[in-house]
Amino acid sequence: MIRRHETEIRVRYSETDAMGYLHHANYFNYFEVGRVEMLRAQGGDYRLMEERGLFLVVVDFRCNYRAPAHYDDLLILTTILAKVTPARLEHDYEVRRDGELLATAHSLLACVNAEGRVQRIPDVIPGVIEE
Repeated sequence: MIRRHETEIRVRYSETDAMGYLHHANYFNYFEVGRVEMLRAQGGDYRLMEERGLFLVVVDFRCNYRAPAHYDDLLILTTILAKVTPARLEHDYEVRRDGELLATAHSLLACVNAEGRVQRIPDVIPGVIEE
């Protein structure tokens, strides 16, 4: 099971604000990219899971900003699978530029069906169920 995954992300001009900084809301898009790429790297399939009527929904998300990123910066997003239960996943995130820590975050996701009822995480997310 992969517990730590790195993704390179280049800041696009459209993601910056009037001051030229990466807008704070875009970090959350990056964190989603990190989770999806981590899942893909271990053979998981979000699309198949959703086709089966199961979804990972955000229950809680916190981010601490330490320093700004700018247009065209090459960032390294580290996604860490911090805790797993049969129905929940917790991730930690670190965003760095040239080794400098720019932001940290933590998310809690729950697996639910189309009616919003909590479900066991399916086998299309390999290796995350810990008995």
